[in-house]
Amino acid sequence: MAKRNIQERIAALASEIQTAAGDNLIALFVYGAMVREEHPHDPHPDIAVILRDASAAALDQLGPAIARWARAGERPPLIMSELSWRASTDVFPIEIEEMREAHTLLRGRDLFDDLTTDPEDLRRELEREARGKLLQLNVHYAAAVEDGRALADLLRESVKTFFVLFRAALRLAGRTPPAKHATLVQETAKLAGFDPSAFTWPLAQLGADKPASLAAHDPVGATYVDALGRFVAYVDQA
Repeated sequence: MAKRNIQERIAALASEIQTAAGDNLIALFVYGAMVREEHPHDPHPDIAVILRDASAAALDQLGPAIARWARAGERPPLIMSELSWRASTDVFPIEIEEMREAHTLLRGRDLFDDLTTDPEDLRRELEREARGKLLQLNVHYAAAVEDGRALADLLRESVKTFFVLFRAALRLAGRTPPAKHATLVQETAKLAGFDPSAFTWPLAQLGADKPASLAAHDPVGATYVDALGRFVAYVDQA
């Protein structure tokens, strides 16, 4: 889908939601991969809608616009009340800081201006998410290791999630996460003590030049899993 076309459709959705919600709309913004201009093979935007009142009656008003958007194959927007949004800082600090770092306000006011997260909340969520994602990775790696194509799919998809956790780890260490994936890996590797070359293959997968296919029991996969195990061990001690 052309970038101009999706931007036009986002603008149309924002107008529809604003018309339907009226004064109940506090903020509407795009966030995530599209704002970072990463993951070119996933052109679907992430959108957040913050309302004064997010009751069922209020959501009903947005129903037609959201339904049309979803039927077009797009992800439905995240919808929250402003009270719930502000109460989420201790539960979802990683997600909030990810949004703060990469968002474009389309309607309303920027709710990040007076929103703060606590480093201890960030540490707890980071450890929980890192351990959980490593557990899932281990399970899927064991199931995929005898199939090179399945192994390649696993690395290509899982690395996106770990980039989020790398950024969180750098923020927890008081550093600003770099925008480029390769630099992000290098800085996280220095911090956590793993070999950054473990990410050479998945980084190449996200670039223009595709690397060679993986074989069954490919050492690329084993090196990648072990590096992420080291990252999670670091997070545990952070």
